[in-house]
Amino acid sequence: MPFFTADICDEHKDDIQVLNHNYKSYGGLEKCEGNILTLKLNKENSDLIKMLKEDGKGQIIVVDVDKEFYAVVGENLMKLAQKNNWKGILINGFVRDTQITRTIPVGLWALGTCSRKSHDINSGIRDIELNFGGVCFRNKDHLLADHDGIIVTHKNVLK
Repeated sequence: MPFFTADICDEHKDDIQVLNHNYKSYGGLEKCEGNILTLKLNKENSDLIKMLKEDGKGQIIVVDVDKEFYAVVGENLMKLAQKNNWKGILINGFVRDTQITRTIPVGLWALGTCSRKSHDINSGIRDIELNFGGVCFRNKDHLLADHDGIIVTHKNVLK
């Protein structure tokens, strides 16, 4: 179903949250929507890899790494996301391989780019409430993104 985040903001002004403007698109889909699953990481992305190996069912993973200056997603994880039916990944952190990630039909938003990744092994925490960019993210919330921005609702407003 076609949508525009600006129209949704107008129609559902009391039911939406708008992510601040610091997040940029680095994926092949600049417009997408889906239910959210959350993941908190400490620099390193092995728990994200485990999650991306699951069937994404058209969902969007929201990842918080506290803006640590390490790449969390690159070409290989975007290909894994595409293969396993994930619609998108939003990261409160950084990405790499962006010349290639822009060609993969999965949404990818992050604060910017960083060439290095973390090699430390750290456990992440799934399915918890995350707060960044002026938005509270919870599992099963709905994320919609287009050229105007990224918004979150507690229900799917497209139905």
